[in-house]
Amino acid sequence: MDPTSRPAVVIDNGTGYTKMGFAGNVEPCFIIPTVVAVNESFLGQASAPTGKGGWGGSALHSAGVMADLDFFIGDEALARKDANAYTLSYPIRHGQVENWDTMERFWQQCIFNYLRCDPEDHYFLLTESPLTAPETREYTGEIMFETFNVPGLYIAVQAVLALAAGYTTSKCEMTGVVVDAGDGMTHVVPVADGYVIGSSIKSVPIAGRDLNIFIQQLMRERGEPVPPEDSLDISRKIKEMYCYTCADIVKEFGKHDKEPSKYIKQWTGKNSKTGTPYKCDIGYERFLAPEVFFSPEIYSSDFTVPLPEIVDKCIQTSPIDTRRALYKNIVLSGGSTMFKDFQRRLQRDIKKIVDTRLTASEFRNGGGHKAQAVDVNVVGHHMQRFAVWFGGSVLASTPDFYKACHTKAEYEEYGSSICRTNPVFKGMY
Repeated sequence: MDPTSRPAVVIDNGTGYTKMGFAGNVEPCFIIPTVVAVNESFLGQASAPTGKGGWGGSALHSAGVMADLDFFIGDEALARKDANAYTLSYPIRHGQVENWDTMERFWQQCIFNYLRCDPEDHYFLLTESPLTAPETREYTGEIMFETFNVPGLYIAVQAVLALAAGYTTSKCEMTGVVVDAGDGMTHVVPVADGYVIGSSIKSVPIAGRDLNIFIQQLMRERGEPVPPEDSLDISRKIKEMYCYTCADIVKEFGKHDKEPSKYIKQWTGKNSKTGTPYKCDIGYERFLAPEVFFSPEIYSSDFTVPLPEIVDKCIQTSPIDTRRALYKNIVLSGGSTMFKDFQRRLQRDIKKIVDTRLTASEFRNGGGHKAQAVDVNVVGHHMQRFAVWFGGSVLASTPDFYKACHTKAEYEEYGSSICRTNPVFKGMY
């Protein structure tokens, strides 16, 4: 059966979570942590000295095979973090693949154990973060074509897919700025007609994992009785359940101090090792954690530029004829943009920067020429958390997708260098 008649497999590998499913679906089939637990005890056996009986080679081979087979990914891997035999490995760091051996094992489990499909029967759409080196695409192509023997592969930039997920009209609007805040990294990426403006990409070293650490620090400094071994995981849950973006941090402190019973929440849990129950308060961290994006100096002195300024700078360094269109379509993507009122606060702050600049330019011109107001619009939608995956699902279900993919035949003829470039879908405009 022709693979183009079957839905393509869409896998979005992020630093914290991987989203996977089939093209045409509205939601991913699985969202799992990007982590692998490998059994190190077999690797220890494999390095053991061989005996006189000549069985050493066979034992070595068996240990190697078992080491290849005995590993878990996602939540199953995290469940084994306390087992002595298993070692946790995070193959992606700050959006870039660091351990290709672990990454290959991760894809293997995704395809065979989770999606339960034959990779030879489906085209694949994989995602990459902006500023990824071309060599990384080549490695990805080699693994997909050599190990999994896929018939076709498309590697898409996450920002382009997030834009495709954010459109609300029948025409896919492929010009805009994507603010992609995930677990390991935040990127601000301008896209014009489906092409990334590479020179204007801005990278922010603050993301979901940093907010977890910040909440952990605040609770530790306040002396909350959270077990140290569970504190980071609890910080993540608190962030996801209770945090929100405030309009004014000073007023918010005042509200909390005036009516603590209304704003302070209680967290109850059990120590994962001893089973002892404990109770702690959740206070200022509810609004201070998301505030890190708008006032980064409260978290770290290394990076102090607020996110609205970075978005503005990103647009100002883009070609002048695209700027108005970019301001008009600022699309949010990733789990760290899901905080209540995040969209409204970001739009307000960017609008303030733009209006201040317009007023200053009018003042310099002596007020003779009134500048046309700039429309600033930040787009949020209910697909925000997995916007990249959903955009991939939308694009991979169009007929143009199969024409744009690199095929196994092309790979065999030209080698992995074909993966360095991916044509953008011409039929989308």
